[in-house]
Amino acid sequence: MQLSKSLRTVAALAVFVTGAAMIAPDVQAKEGFEKCTGIAKAGQNDCAANGHSCAGKAKKDGDPKEWLYVPTGTCNKIVGGSVK
Repeated sequence: MQLSKSLRTVAALAVFVTGAAMIAPDVQAKEGFEKCTGIAKAGQNDCAANGHSCAGKAKKDGDPKEWLYVPTGTCNKIVGGSVK
């Protein structure tokens, strides 16, 4: 009985931590990558922006408020791209 309660507690904590990590509003880029705004296709953005908190929620192509991670130095080579 005690083991079952512990497993439920651990599972609930894991779900909470995963959810909290997914809605982090200002995620820092991994080393070697930068945030590039204005290049995401609709539904293909990387993370929270533009009034929503999830990846894949961009409503239109090339929205200057949506972004993708790209290798450092790549964004300025893409038409419409701007480093955030």
